[in-house]
Amino acid sequence: MLWVLFLLVAWGAAAISCARLCLASTHTAQLPGASPEGVRHSADGHGLTLYETAFLAGGPHRVAELALVSMHLRRRVLLAHTGWATVVDPHGRDEVERTVIRAIGPQGQSPIGPVRTAAAAADTVRALADRLVTAGLALPGGARTDIASAVRAVRRAALLVVAMGAASLLTPGQEQRTGDSMESRLLWFGLPLVLTLGCLAIARMEVYPYSSWASPAGQRLLDARAVPTGGAEGDVLAAVAVRGVDAVGDPALRAALTGRGAVNTGP
Repeated sequence: MLWVLFLLVAWGAAAISCARLCLASTHTAQLPGASPEGVRHSADGHGLTLYETAFLAGGPHRVAELALVSMHLRRRVLLAHTGWATVVDPHGRDEVERTVIRAIGPQGQSPIGPVRTAAAAADTVRALADRLVTAGLALPGGARTDIASAVRAVRRAALLVVAMGAASLLTPGQEQRTGDSMESRLLWFGLPLVLTLGCLAIARMEVYPYSSWASPAGQRLLDARAVPTGGAEGDVLAAVAVRGVDAVGDPALRAALTGRGAVNTGP
């Protein structure tokens, strides 16, 4: 009866992971709604600044990418397709731009990857995140991490159920005398598999995207914001804030930001 032990392992993993996902989803759903400050951003999303939109759509790295693209388009920083950033104008227009310039360093030149990482972790971006969380528009870091981690746990549990079912069928000496008992065993392992896959399907409908930075109120503002498709500078920046560097039409600039085509020497 070794297969019973495999079945207990499968059921235990499925039950614990699904319960964890339910608790994380319930906690997120019970987060307070947008405060009056958040409501003042307006229902159509036009009150969100580009930096706020970038954070809600993609987190701190998206804010840093938006600043880099903005500075490149305004000839304040040169982003070479080789993956290097060079300061052209050392006077940033706002604190995020000044943070980027400080991240590039006193030599005025640095690889884009470390600049983006340093700018995303800077106090300026953390303060922006704190304001959005206080306004009820962004998720606290713990709630965001809990859901993503719980979903991964359910996925692993589903794979474990399949592995335990296969092991119960392939273990030497566990052959069944009749086809009915084999079908019964498959049914017992099918139940926890259905449970895990059902939880994943519900999570996909209710709490996707799992790594979202926006709270339900913030997500509604993002959903209401129209993404421009024109080629004007403001339209490009708005598209980058919402969709990330994939919205950049210039192949050289996109290569600089994604690292494709980068080399180990200066621009």
